Amino acid sequence: MSAVLTRILDCGVVAVMRSDRGDVLADVAERLAAGGVIAIEVTFTVPQAHRVLESVASRLGDRIVLGAGTVLDPETARIAILSGAEFIVSPTLNVAVIEMCKRYGKLVFPGAFTPTEILTAWQAGADIVKVFPADVGGPAYFKAIHGPLPSIRLMPTGGVDLDTAADFIRAGACALGVGTALVRPQLVRAGNLGEIESLARQFVEIVRQARSESAQRG
Repeated sequence: MSAVLTRILDCGVVAVMRSDRGDVLADVAERLAAGGVIAIEVTFTVPQAHRVLESVASRLGDRIVLGAGTVLDPETARIAILSGAEFIVSPTLNVAVIEMCKRYGKLVFPGAFTPTEILTAWQAGADIVKVFPADVGGPAYFKAIHGPLPSIRLMPTGGVDLDTAADFIRAGACALGVGTALVRPQLVRAGNLGEIESLARQFVEIVRQARSESAQRG
């Protein structure tokens, strides 16, 4: 397991930064890191996403593990990697994206939902499979999927919030992909980044506690 993957798994939270204000996301990333969330994803729905990646990478460096999300094709994956991304996240399964990431020695988290898609993604070389949209089935569906596929690292994205985070961890999630429940658009627009840092701390603590409880149950 790579050191980068270990850092992401140890943190247990991947913050998904999606905003129409790309110029403020380096500030947001800094507050997320201060709150303990060091795995941070910039989606390619953000205007000039590659510039944002460069800005965040330049400013925060090794303090975080920087990723790119909503990557739909290998060309975009390559741009993201050259802009500083250490991991690539997709909402769908595109084997060519996985191959591009492996060519550059970067982590890749393709999106999948059904058992067949999840296994196909894993066999194609996924480091983590992003179960998306996780809010459709919730923690119960996630637990049902994890049961017969225990060796596959699964990360729910969509529907992960302060109320469901612990349940997803107890259901077998290796990490949580958290978007607007953490990087709340209204807080970004208002410049209330202290609240985002506070939310980051809350998510990290929930993951820690849920993992501890799961370990105690054996």
